[in-house]
Amino acid sequence: MHHWKYRNKISLGLMLCLLLWQASTLAAPMQIPVPELSYDLSKLKSPIKAPEFNLPDMDEEIHSLKQYKGKVVMLNFWATWCPPCRREMPSMEAVYQTFKGKPFVVIAINEWESEEIVFPYIGQLDVFPTFPILFDQNGDISKQYNVKGLPTTFIIDKQGQIVYRAIGGRDFNHPEVVKIIRQLM
Repeated sequence: MHHWKYRNKISLGLMLCLLLWQASTLAAPMQIPVPELSYDLSKLKSPIKAPEFNLPDMDEEIHSLKQYKGKVVMLNFWATWCPPCRREMPSMEAVYQTFKGKPFVVIAINEWESEEIVFPYIGQLDVFPTFPILFDQNGDISKQYNVKGLPTTFIIDKQGQIVYRAIGGRDFNHPEVVKIIRQLM
């Protein structure tokens, strides 16, 4: 009987160690690799007239699509709670800087949030965006553009026609995207 008690204590100790080890591996944060951002843009079979908008920026200055007529416009719909939105912002700033002074503009339309939420969020990004950030707090403009998920980006040609669309995060500074923008300019 003395041996039985000793074996039970060892078995119990081993089981406890095994349970603690399992718990520690389950509690440890999983390092899931983040996939690279795509750079594919979907070309529309037929260009569509881009819906007009009048939206405020953080300084309450109103921006309209018609003020950018004659420029290629990258129009991005996003929100602060959207991880792919955060990931693609640096590439949007990079492509914006690449074409600075040319007939090209990046416009980011924030969906359903206020500047009190967006402003601190922008300050947390690795790259501070210098392109216009507009507010569509009611989602009216995203409805006009038939946005089904965030981020969604449209490339609008100099005539105000939507010619490309991207749903999901993208690397907009990729050479293939830069080539498309150059061709449209």
